[in-house]
Amino acid sequence: MASGPKVFPKPDPGDRLAALAGRLADPAAPLPPARPAAAVAVLLTAAPESVLLIKRAEHSGDRWSGQLAFPGGRAAPEDPDLLATARRETAEEVGIALEAGRLLGALPDLAPRTPVLPPIVVRPFVFLLPARPVPAVNHEVAAAWWLPLDTFRAPGIYRPAESRRYGTLVRTPGYHLEMGLLWGMSERILTPLLALIAPPPPSA
Repeated sequence: MASGPKVFPKPDPGDRLAALAGRLADPAAPLPPARPAAAVAVLLTAAPESVLLIKRAEHSGDRWSGQLAFPGGRAAPEDPDLLATARRETAEEVGIALEAGRLLGALPDLAPRTPVLPPIVVRPFVFLLPARPVPAVNHEVAAAWWLPLDTFRAPGIYRPAESRRYGTLVRTPGYHLEMGLLWGMSERILTPLLALIAPPPPSA
């Protein structure tokens, strides 16, 4: 007996992650003209509330070499749009097909804040997956982990960091995790996302 089409189960209306669909930006909004573009995929699961992070492999000449990040990369000529870029890059880098997930929307487009990085526009797409598939990383990725969202809310995890990047001492906020520092553009993606999911507690 042939099985019917695969149906993604409807999230509970009270689910905080499903509620993001009404708070995120239009994933198909037009991009600034004449700018190179890239896309990343922020993969979330609800049981437990988790996000997928990767560590980029070490490559000479790669400005983001060895950093913690989200799956993603530059748009390719064969990509019809940036959503296709996010899906393709996620499949290539961590072996996860996003057709099984639900696109919740996008976070605001970002660009590097330092002139030594390429003037690229990055669109973060947010997906809700029904489970936590085991990542199968390719040569571009050193490792990948599903981390509970509460990891990033633990006391002392989010604090300033100093590192020497591009020949300059950089002081920036970041998440001091067991596997390394999540900072830069990835921090600028994750921090507002966490605030959308649950507002931060009042300062002591």
